[in-house]
Order: sequence, then C-alpha cells, then structure tokens
Amino acid sequence: MESSGAHLDTWRAVVTSHAAVTEHIQRTLAAADLPPLSWFEVLWAIKRSPTGRPRMSELAEWLTLSRGGITKLVDRLVEAGCLERVSCAEDRRSLQAELTPAGAKMLKEMQTVYEGEVERHLRSLTAEEAELVTAALQKVTGSTCDQTRRPRNGPRAVPSGAGQTIRIGCPGTSTAGISTVDAGCASS
Repeated sequence: MESSGAHLDTWRAVVTSHAAVTEHIQRTLAAADLPPLSWFEVLWAIKRSPTGRPRMSELAEWLTLSRGGITKLVDRLVEAGCLERVSCAEDRRSLQAELTPAGAKMLKEMQTVYEGEVERHLRSLTAEEAELVTAALQKVTGSTCDQTRRPRNGPRAVPSGAGQTIRIGCPGTSTAGISTVDAGCASS
C-alpha cells in the first residue's frame, strides 16, 4: 500500500506540535519550580478516576506506561508526599494510589500552569478549527480499534483544557468511567 504524502505530513505535524507544546509545558512547570509533566499526568488521572483510588495497573494502562514505569513514578510521588498506596479491598494483591492533601494542592498548582500553556498555544485555532482537529484525531484513534472495539494499545485518559477528561480509545471500552468523548470505532 502506497503512503499518502498528505497523511505523512499530517502525522509529522501532529507529532511535532505535540512535542513542541509538551516541551513548553515542561519548561514552564520547571520555571514555576513545579515537578515534571509526568507527575501532573499521574495526579490528574488519580483525581479524575471514579473512585479516586485507581489500581496501579489502571494507571499504567491509562498513561501508556509499563507497570515498572508507573511503579517508579508512583514511588517518587509517594516519597514527595503527594500520593499514598492503599490496599485494594477487592484484591489484596493489588495496590491503589490515592492523592494526599499535598498531592491535591500540587495538582492544582500544576493544572493552572498546564491549562495556561495549552490555551496559550492552541488559542491560534478558531473554535471551528479546534473542533475539526479533535474530530479528525478521534477518527484516527478509532482506526486503531480491533475487532473487540478495544484500542490495540489500551485506552488512555487525558486532561482537556476545560478540566474534563477526554478518552482516547474505543467506544464501549472502560477508561475509568471518566469518558466525555468517544474515538469513533465502528461496531464490529
């Protein structure tokens, strides 16, 4: 199958834009003497989870990290006093992560910077352009769904600038029950 130059250019634009905005967010967090973006992503995912106490495996899936990667990241957040590990009532072998008051405070500080930077870089888009980009990217994500309507690399919950959760995954799959947007997989 021959690749379309327009599709490759689009993909490069998505990747380049993501990298550029992410780099600016990282720099702005550092300039504000705040932890890295990865901390924000974990704190935010925990706060937005239905129970406020997701399992480590859920966090790893939502953030597309390995279980070892999420363990190391959570270790740092626990050491900083932002999270606590708690035993899972349903499965004693599992641990859940819970925000501490210090973690909730840190999240609020980081969210202000995060949302400000996202808005600063995306305000060059009109509302109509933003909706078109969102719809197009949801369509692309939907193309990654397999026969069971589950994204091949698992669903992902990401923060939106409006403080809502956007599920990047397939309709009909669970992403911590915090979805506000479907990716658009066709039914099998």
